[in-house]
Amino acid sequence: MTEIERIVDQLQKAIDGRAWHGPPLMPLLSDVDAQQAVARPLKERHTIWELVLHINAWRDKVRRVLVGEEMESLPEEEDWPPVDDTSDEAWAKAVEELKRVHEVLIEVVSGFSESRLDETVPGASYTFYNMLHGLVQHDLYHAGQMAILKKK
Repeated sequence: MTEIERIVDQLQKAIDGRAWHGPPLMPLLSDVDAQQAVARPLKERHTIWELVLHINAWRDKVRRVLVGEEMESLPEEEDWPPVDDTSDEAWAKAVEELKRVHEVLIEVVSGFSESRLDETVPGASYTFYNMLHGLVQHDLYHAGQMAILKKK
């Protein structure tokens, strides 16, 4: 197995695979409805819905960096997009967007040249290898937050 294949495997497990750490994102979200997704049981903390939008924003940013965009911080409104429509339909759309962004990211990572993994990401001080593994860590960190929010 190549390193790119290993990274793709880790990205898959973070979303919808058999991970040793616990439930990945999609199984965590499978029984969450719009009301639970927008609930704020821990005051001044993000909601499940906000976390899903945040994960999508960073997965898409990493995809764009892999195809040539420079890495830079996302503006607040893109990093933590507001949840304006709290309907069941809007929640279903947000979860579907998570799946879509994931599929596109997997396609881009799968085609990324393994020889570039040790290159520094333009606009950053870390390598593509670190960025991709960091994305997995980012997703799992927020999955843990969602698991806690579901229990509140």
